Amino acid sequence: MNRTIPRWLLYLLILAMYILHNDLWLWDNPTLFFGLPVGFSYHIVFCLAAALLLTLLVSYAWPDHLEREADDDGNGGEQL
Repeated sequence: MNRTIPRWLLYLLILAMYILHNDLWLWDNPTLFFGLPVGFSYHIVFCLAAALLLTLLVSYAWPDHLEREADDDGNGGEQL
């Protein structure tokens, strides 16, 4: 697999997402953003960022030995 993103950077992004998940700074902010409370809008963007990070993790940090085991089974990784 061609790795263009170092694993340590992906793991650092996981830590950053963990810290950013607790948006204590927007807890009492009544501002509306696109007609939604700013805290809710923040979590919408957070969910999109988490989906992107998970896509990057599967693409660049997935363990190679799991793919080899699935190929060695001869049934394409399906369990019978």
